[in-house]
Amino acid sequence: MTISARTATPTSAQAQFFDYGSAANPLQKGLISRIPYRSFAASFFDDDGTALQPLDLSEELLCEGPATGPSLCGNFIRLDHGSLRTSADATSQLFFVARGQGRSEACGQTFEWSEGDTFVLPAGGDAIHSSDNRAGLYWVHDAPLLRYLGVSTVKPVFEPCFYSHQDARAELEAIANHPRGASANRVSVLLGNDAFPQTRTVTHTLWAMLGILPAGQVQRPHRHQSIALDFAVDCQPGCYTLIGTELDENGMIRNGHREDWVSGAAFVTPPGYWHSHHNESGADAYVLPIQDAGLHTYLRTLDIAFSNRGRDDAGTLSNTP
Repeated sequence: MTISARTATPTSAQAQFFDYGSAANPLQKGLISRIPYRSFAASFFDDDGTALQPLDLSEELLCEGPATGPSLCGNFIRLDHGSLRTSADATSQLFFVARGQGRSEACGQTFEWSEGDTFVLPAGGDAIHSSDNRAGLYWVHDAPLLRYLGVSTVKPVFEPCFYSHQDARAELEAIANHPRGASANRVSVLLGNDAFPQTRTVTHTLWAMLGILPAGQVQRPHRHQSIALDFAVDCQPGCYTLIGTELDENGMIRNGHREDWVSGAAFVTPPGYWHSHHNESGADAYVLPIQDAGLHTYLRTLDIAFSNRGRDDAGTLSNTP
């Protein structure tokens, strides 16, 4: 390459040059923080008073908070015979009713909800949530992604959408009762929106799945490049997730981190990590992972893979469950 004579414009003071080998993988070099293992206790919902608790890991992530991951922020909302307003500069907001009954007013609509219901709000979806008794909501939005990009929402790209728990559970039971359900890597129903036919996701950035972990079952490892903010909907002691970076000769996780499920608690599954679900409780369990997989699916970067039995390299990993 021929180097021409220096131009009149000098290199900017903030400009930097790096050798490719030292900068191509900042995570491996320790330049960017790893997403930590973390769980958030359900005891918040048992306390008195109406309150909001961000599930904030921004200090560990070295980013502006609150943030539970680089692109998502999870929150617990407790309503104690009162109301609370939520607002986020986000393109997508998902609310799952963890317990109780109440109503939410947003986008010119009123949603009457009860335990197990889910609804999503678009940009501009400020909401007022109320309950005449006690109730709890799990709220996830993508404001951290917008803060990192230095942008604000301009217009909504989907309409508010409500998913009743009766319909979601009926769809899940149909899937679980199908002959294929007994051997599936995950037995789950994905929440979709007809505004996103390509990604089949709950919004264009968010992905949500109601899954059942039958009693006595082990759901073998899989991984994906999206972060998962998992919410334990209903379970008994003896349900847990193993998370790790390596598989053994049987395609199971080696030296994994264990997250025990507790009803009403949430935990983080870092992107790219293998994770398997285990139910030793004797009763069926339910979980709701919420991910930024809507965005990853659109970008073609989800890179989901499933562990098959054996480690003969010809049949260990698969892109189909």
